[in-house]
Amino acid sequence: KLPGSQARVSDMTGTGDHFEIEVTSKDFTGKTLLEQHRMVFAALEAEMDRRIHAVKLKTLIPASSRA
Repeated sequence: KLPGSQARVSDMTGTGDHFEIEVTSKDFTGKTLLEQHRMVFAALEAEMDRRIHAVKLKTLIPASSRA
């Protein structure tokens, strides 16, 4: 859902239900932080059930896409 994006995912506790996610996408350009996070959560929607308990999310815009 975010073509061309890069993501780094870490299991924070080793239990497979607490994750730290960092997503870098040019699609975040011009979007508020809330809009960026909503885009990521929309992409994760199918996984956001009982399998994921907590997510620490960081979104970034590539330097080449910053205005």
